[in-house]
Amino acid sequence: MLYSQMDKYFCAGRITSCHINMHITLTEYIKKRNGVAIGSPKSLRNNLYRSLGAKNFSAFWNFWNPVFGYYLGKFIFKPLKKIFPNSISLIFTFIFCGLIHDVVTIIFRGSTSLFFTTWFFFISLAVLLTKVLNHNFAKQRWLIRALINLTIICSCLMLTIHSIKLVKEFIQNS
Repeated sequence: MLYSQMDKYFCAGRITSCHINMHITLTEYIKKRNGVAIGSPKSLRNNLYRSLGAKNFSAFWNFWNPVFGYYLGKFIFKPLKKIFPNSISLIFTFIFCGLIHDVVTIIFRGSTSLFFTTWFFFISLAVLLTKVLNHNFAKQRWLIRALINLTIICSCLMLTIHSIKLVKEFIQNS
C-alpha cells in the first residue's frame, strides 16, 4: 500500500488518535481515556483494564499512559501530521517516545542504548499492520483481548532483542 493510500486509510476514522481533539485539557483527556479523574485511586486499574482489554492494538495505545499520550499527541503527532502522512507521523511519534525512554535510561545507566527507540519503532509498525489487517477483537472476552495485545507487545520486544543482537554482531564483525 502506498503512503498516500495508507494515509487515506488511517484518516478515514480507522486510527482514532488521528481524530483526538487536542483542544481539550489534560484533565479532560485523562477522564475520557480512564473514565475517572486524574489522581483517582481507580486510575491505574482503569488504565490497565481499558488498555489491555482494548478491541485492537491501535486502541491499546489510546488508553495506555494518557498523560504521556496527551502530550505526544498534542506536541508531536499533531504537528507532524501537517508535514507527513498520518502513518509516517505515527511512526515518528513512536520513535520520539522511544527516544525519551532511552534518554531516561541513559541518564540512569550511564551508557547509550537505543533499545526503546527500536522497540517502539516495531510497535508502531505493529499498530499500522494490525490496522491494515483490520484486527478487531471486540467480541472476544477481555482475557483473550489482553492476551492478544500482550502477545503483540512481546513479539515486538523479541524482534527488538533479536535485531539489536544482530546489529551488535554485525558491528563486532566489521
